[in-house]
Amino acid sequence: MNFWSGLKNVFRIRPRGKQFSLGNKSWERPEPEQPKEQLLAASLEKNRRLLETEFEFPLNQDIIIRDFRIPSLNRKALLIYIDGLSDRNTQNFAVLQPLMLLGPDEASNGKDPIDIAYEKLLPGHQLEKTGKFKDVIDGVLDGSSALLIDGSGQAIIIETKGWEHRGVDRPNNEPVVRGPQEAFVENFRANTASVRRYVKDPKLITEIFRVGKRSRTLVAVMYVKDIANPKLVEEVKYRITSIAERVDFIPETGTLEEYLEDHPKSLIPQMLSTERPDRLGAFIREGHVGVVMANSPFSLVIPTTFAIFIHSAEDYYLRWPFSNFLRFIRTIAIFLSLMLPAIYIAIVNYHQEMIPTDLLLAMTAAREAVPFPAIAEILFMEFSFELIREAGVRIPSIIGPTIGIVGALILGQAAVSASVVSPILIIIIALTALASFVVPNYNASFAVRILRFIFIILAGVLGFFGIAFGVFLLILHLVTVNSFGVPFMTPIAPYKPQNKDRVIRPRAYDQSYRPIFLRPLDWIRQQKVTRRWDHPHKKIENGDDSQNGK
Repeated sequence: MNFWSGLKNVFRIRPRGKQFSLGNKSWERPEPEQPKEQLLAASLEKNRRLLETEFEFPLNQDIIIRDFRIPSLNRKALLIYIDGLSDRNTQNFAVLQPLMLLGPDEASNGKDPIDIAYEKLLPGHQLEKTGKFKDVIDGVLDGSSALLIDGSGQAIIIETKGWEHRGVDRPNNEPVVRGPQEAFVENFRANTASVRRYVKDPKLITEIFRVGKRSRTLVAVMYVKDIANPKLVEEVKYRITSIAERVDFIPETGTLEEYLEDHPKSLIPQMLSTERPDRLGAFIREGHVGVVMANSPFSLVIPTTFAIFIHSAEDYYLRWPFSNFLRFIRTIAIFLSLMLPAIYIAIVNYHQEMIPTDLLLAMTAAREAVPFPAIAEILFMEFSFELIREAGVRIPSIIGPTIGIVGALILGQAAVSASVVSPILIIIIALTALASFVVPNYNASFAVRILRFIFIILAGVLGFFGIAFGVFLLILHLVTVNSFGVPFMTPIAPYKPQNKDRVIRPRAYDQSYRPIFLRPLDWIRQQKVTRRWDHPHKKIENGDDSQNGK
């Protein structure tokens, strides 16, 4: 094995076999294994025993099995639900009362009693007939009620959900000054409805799956059918269905992200996690695929590129000069957060000639009483700041900000007074900390924080040569990472001139195309000339200007 192949094996993420790609090559995906379905019996007593065994009844005391008789059908029936997840008023007035008091207007003539109840006795509009035992279990666990009637091998899942849940509130991690002020909540249907409010397109598809052999968590895959690439949609659904029965519990989107991403060992996040329905809707309109999960106030955007982590939701609610100013500040902040401590170490230890003489004398005088090397100082302060940041998150919210501010001030002042660190190092750490808070995505900020320590160690060992080596490896890694078949550095590398929204945000009327790297079915977002008053003497016929980019 030569040096370059060894370097490739160590630092490059090895692609999976049969890796998905949006290019010309494609691979046949094996169908996920489907477990054998258990069907309901025609005997009510047999179905009852199966349900009691599955739910550990009567040991499990929040499971309610209500036995009653339907006079109009002259048959026994039972209603099973979970106390606290179902709404009692709905059960009393829309389920039990019609079944026990109303009757069909004609004889049953040998029809299935479930069909009669479905067509004539239950006034609810969200009913589902099923003959599968597993569907009954899932419906009850979701908060619905299941109706079983003696003599029928089917059941009716009745929508009676009514548990307490948190109302829609402001985003905590992605706040904006100008723009919508609502975030996702833990209610699954509220989240999918919020996305549909921002994407009022009849072609918006919501496909629902269950993941986790025991948790049975609902996961929705949302996309616009005539925009999103079918290969991308199928790949997302394939990965979700593949893990659905192979894992016991998947409680949240953060866990689901680990199972779905291409390179789980990489520090680079390959999916965007957002708590804003307006932002997820904007990505879906571009051709991305959105994943919404029950019990999670965050959703996933698939696929994701490097440029997306520089953008924030507010960039598109402000005029383009203001958005670009914020992006410029954000880009500088990411560079400072990643490189500033390493550059300080490299200059102080190896490249003093780069510092002006007066500043060098001042720094030398300030560090004269410090007994530790510069790298020990900066690692100590970085670790201390990470402790303060984590403590500020874990301490109760009333005193958390106070503890963070007071702890940082007291710790920094005491460290300088005790000659443990130099004053200029406190300035470096403070600037680095402020810059790290500017990173708009929480997962991306973690990657920057961890990479910062790696660059500090490289700078302490080799100076600027170590930093250059680290930058080389980081760029090499970034250009080899894929997110569901899309190169992570697209549209920068490979360069896509049609997509101008990279670091600098173009004007809204100059963005005529959806992201080309997604290979959307409809890649023209708007006509080439939208401000016709800018071209008063140019004759533009309907439909002609939309073809100018082809």
